[in-house]
Amino acid sequence: MTERAATLVKQSGRAPGPRRPPLPARGPLRLPAGLIRTARPRQWVKNVLVAAAPAAAGELDSRHTAVQLALVFVLFTAAASAVYLVNDARDAEADRAHPEKRRRPVAAGQVPVPVAYGAGALLAAAATGSAAALCTPMTAALLSAYVVMQLAYCVWLKHVLVVDLAVVTTGFLMRAMIGGVALGIPLSRWFLITAGFGALFMVAAKRYSEAVRMEGAAGATRALLTSYTTGYLRFVWQLAAGVAVLAYCLWALESGGTADGGLLPWRQLSMIAFILAVLRYAVFADRGTAGAPEDVVLRDRPLAVIGLVWLAMYGLAVADL
Repeated sequence: MTERAATLVKQSGRAPGPRRPPLPARGPLRLPAGLIRTARPRQWVKNVLVAAAPAAAGELDSRHTAVQLALVFVLFTAAASAVYLVNDARDAEADRAHPEKRRRPVAAGQVPVPVAYGAGALLAAAATGSAAALCTPMTAALLSAYVVMQLAYCVWLKHVLVVDLAVVTTGFLMRAMIGGVALGIPLSRWFLITAGFGALFMVAAKRYSEAVRMEGAAGATRALLTSYTTGYLRFVWQLAAGVAVLAYCLWALESGGTADGGLLPWRQLSMIAFILAVLRYAVFADRGTAGAPEDVVLRDRPLAVIGLVWLAMYGLAVADL
């Protein structure tokens, strides 16, 4: 115990408790602002994955496609935000023990727990109801399955070893699938394998980073982290990265060479950028600093440049240019 802590004990007669984050200043916009923050606007970038399947099939050149993808993006964003609201309401106490999550509006007291539950339920109902009214039956079913699965994760599945990784990974895969389902585009087996294991790579790297950072206190923030070892989580993200790279390379090598009229074999060349992107992200995963994938992707300039180069090569390959 430090001298300052000892002085506090003598003065108050009891040991000082854990620090809690200061509450935000009160005001008329305090609650709405807290609800918006809890809905995770920075996470909405993940929902761009709804365009992955149409992009892979080269089906992004019509107004109908753009309108459908915009609708699916909004619905999936609402569904994901509903899950975030419910999750933060359930995890408010545990989040207060985390150095960053304790600043979340529900954990900090800015958004009352019942309000978070109510807003989450309204958003989930609005998203699934709108999908049933405005989209194809398969799209509505997939979105509803996502909401049910993620709510089950918040309540129970996040406490089941390995299943928790599979559920979060499946959520990413559903994002990647729903655009193709909405537009009736067949989903390639290589697309599904690459997207699925790429998502598992990022999810396992996030868990690994959190386990490294919270070593010794991991159970206070995410109970299941005490059941994983850092060695196991490292094995999972390395395995997933390897399978994703292999599946992508097999897709690229299906083409025998340069497309008719094309200047270069863009499919094969895109393997270089894809592998470099995985290797660059793996640097952060290995350091234990990949706890927020969106920060890694958006803030690391070399990774962003590699990603843009890959997108350009992939687009040229899909367009057969």
